[in-house]
Amino acid sequence: MTNRDDLVAACDRLLEPERFKDYTLNGLQVAGRDRVARVMSGVTACQALLDEAVAWQADLLLVHHGYFWKNEPVAITGMKRRRLATLLAHDINLLAYHLPLDAHRELGNNAELGRRLGFTVTGCADGALGEGLVWLGEPSPGLDARGLARKVGDCLGREPLLIEAPDGGEIRRVAWCTGGAQDMIATAWEAGADAFISGEISERTTHLARELGIHYLAAGHHATERYGVQALGERLAAECGIEHRFVDIDNPA
Repeated sequence: MTNRDDLVAACDRLLEPERFKDYTLNGLQVAGRDRVARVMSGVTACQALLDEAVAWQADLLLVHHGYFWKNEPVAITGMKRRRLATLLAHDINLLAYHLPLDAHRELGNNAELGRRLGFTVTGCADGALGEGLVWLGEPSPGLDARGLARKVGDCLGREPLLIEAPDGGEIRRVAWCTGGAQDMIATAWEAGADAFISGEISERTTHLARELGIHYLAAGHHATERYGVQALGERLAAECGIEHRFVDIDNPA
């Protein structure tokens, strides 16, 4: 068991959220009980995950997608009221980290996805490792676009949407950014990547990929962002002497 404020401070020291200009509040979003023995983690603080936390008697819910996003309605009504009421009624803390958890060089979503796909990390296209969001690396030798798509599908348990560039061949440099990063495809291309992986795709992404001549794989927002919050939860469990459980709420996106 540990003190809630000590646990939050440890996360803040590790992830350094003050370095990021984000679309939401990073850190403690809803305060619950002071003492924490059980931490449940998941990608998004949806009602289904809240219900799992209540059933498991979690003291703290750790997520990548929390609440209070830029431009969202401020009124506490409907779905937002139900979610907050669940947390408050059961005295559960909500701790959320968005961009800081994407970028972290060891525990972040990009770091964890690259590790699982066997990429050799060579840097970032938009900043230093630990700060940039578009990661660069080298895949296993001999992979073409369809081979990379099969590897991603096997890793994530879902087939990615593949937009093949007109010219095929072996992929020597790959770029990736988890989640809704489809518009970073130009940054990946400028960095010399042969292929770019993100979670979501927009209609315009198809044309950009084909006309820039870069393979594009949309592997799922949720699917690509399952691993950072797990790694953070496991680190907290090891360092703070708490119990940790990750729950993957089924989401095809």
